[in-house]
Amino acid sequence: MKISQLLLYFLLLLCNCAVAQNKINKKYAGNPVFQGWYADPEGAVFNNTFWIYPTFSAPYNQQVHFDAFSSKDLVSWTKHPNILDTSSIKWAHRAMWAPAIIEKNGKYYFFFSANDIQNGNQKGGIGIAIADQPAGPFKDYLGKPLIDDFYNKAQPIDQFVFKDINGDYYLIYGGWRHCNIARLNENFTGFIPFEDGNTFREITPEQYVEGPMMFVRKGKYYFMWSEGGWTGPNYSVAYAMGDSPFGPFKRIGKILKQNPDIATGAGHHSVIKLPSKDKWYIIYHRRPLGETNANSRVTCVDRMYFDKDGLIKPVIITNEGVKKIRLK
Repeated sequence: MKISQLLLYFLLLLCNCAVAQNKINKKYAGNPVFQGWYADPEGAVFNNTFWIYPTFSAPYNQQVHFDAFSSKDLVSWTKHPNILDTSSIKWAHRAMWAPAIIEKNGKYYFFFSANDIQNGNQKGGIGIAIADQPAGPFKDYLGKPLIDDFYNKAQPIDQFVFKDINGDYYLIYGGWRHCNIARLNENFTGFIPFEDGNTFREITPEQYVEGPMMFVRKGKYYFMWSEGGWTGPNYSVAYAMGDSPFGPFKRIGKILKQNPDIATGAGHHSVIKLPSKDKWYIIYHRRPLGETNANSRVTCVDRMYFDKDGLIKPVIITNEGVKKIRLK
């Protein structure tokens, strides 16, 4: 071996060792938490593993598949490519986005929006796929959309599945500044009407635009949503609190928005809670500084805190992200 080749070999070896050591010593995730244009992230914890299910952020005719990402420590993420695409959803042909996932009885139900329908005569809406594992592969569950019409003027997009403390499951969804809640039946093939005979109940708060999600903390229901336009810098997240999944929800204020020194367009989020701990994380997308393309969005994770009265403190968006943490 020539001296020049030997020197190159040792330089590469030294570089690889440095990279490996950096991975070992990495204490913060850094934002974005993984590379690529991804938006609308849904966070979950399955089997002591963190999961993120984002939208593949691309022009609608190219946005036809989903990837997933898993981590044991919130710092190192493994990509699970193409867990679902339009080859498995025959009625979907474009604009698949805003995934939501929930586990029930050992099955994983993956809810998604497809086709960006503009009226009830078009084919598309909210669908469901199913798998035996969090990484899929997922297959079409119903063979048709679960919701394909505009109830209470809500576009059938941006769905979130909420499990109430009594075991009931609800679908909360809606674009075009209207949000509905509907109670899912036992096997998620349809809905159970409410006492008044209606299936879809509107719970739209002031300034709601899209991207709803809900969680319960210390007996209070926190309802969160996105405001502003998703293509612009002022996309943001606000919230309200109530005593039930139906509210009424009065807007309290914004808790996530851009920082012109770090990133713009921070919105369409989800939250995760560490099992058995009152420790919360917000998972969201934002647009890197200098990016103006609507689809140039990345997925980030930061801490979310509450004050002594249970109000959510404004989230500080960071470049370093969150500390490494492992579940049991």
